[in-house]
Amino acid sequence: MNLNQITIPSLDVEKAAQFYKTLGLHLIVESLPKYVRFECPNGDATFSIHQVDVLPKGDGITIYFENNDLDLVVSDLIQKGVVFQRLPEDKPWLWREAHLQDLDGNHIIIYHAGENRKNPPWRVK
Repeated sequence: MNLNQITIPSLDVEKAAQFYKTLGLHLIVESLPKYVRFECPNGDATFSIHQVDVLPKGDGITIYFENNDLDLVVSDLIQKGVVFQRLPEDKPWLWREAHLQDLDGNHIIIYHAGENRKNPPWRVK
């Protein structure tokens, strides 16, 4: 089994699409105002946004985007006006992460984990 696509809700798909374009995703399907789909710049996964009347309650969704040049990407996004809640920092689980939110409050983590993403020293055998 392989993870193919994630779909998130949005109150304003057009504004959300602009935000994710700024993050570097490539638009491949545009059916505004209800739906858009993106291709991630690396790998085969896709990411889509669909319109809802009300956002889900609770902690919501956390989206992870990995990038080998995390600090450079964060710096570039800050120059484009993207606001981060937490700038890149090394975590005890051996990932380097920066945290932000999209326009609908979804939690986004841009990170670099390298080999530790799937093979941390404590991986179950």
